[in-house]
Amino acid sequence: MNDPLGDMLTRIRNAQMRGKSTVRTPASKLRAWVLDVLADEGYIRGYEPVADSKHPEIEISLKYYEGTPVIRDLKRVSKPGRRVYMGVNDIPQVRQGLGVSIVSTSRGVMSDAAARSANVGGEVLCTVF
Repeated sequence: MNDPLGDMLTRIRNAQMRGKSTVRTPASKLRAWVLDVLADEGYIRGYEPVADSKHPEIEISLKYYEGTPVIRDLKRVSKPGRRVYMGVNDIPQVRQGLGVSIVSTSRGVMSDAAARSANVGGEVLCTVF
């Protein structure tokens, strides 16, 4: 697998299109950090590690509002073939601030608003609306 984060985002999109309440993905630190941001921003209910399988996995609890998924749009920005780095002043606002950009900075993975308040830039991993 060349893009583990892209794989997780695709699993979330596919599970929401099918109306699933949970989805499993292989565990990694980066995936957990991105899921922390998604949970803090209210896009997912939460996640927990699953230890019953041979390889460690994470089970993500998806969030719905009146039967429709809370996450309307989930896009990967920085890909393995083309990394996208931005300074603190260049980090994009998603839908005039209604969405969130997830940024990997020197201080950890955080939302675009947290990166602006901490005055740090970094690699824009994905956008969520």
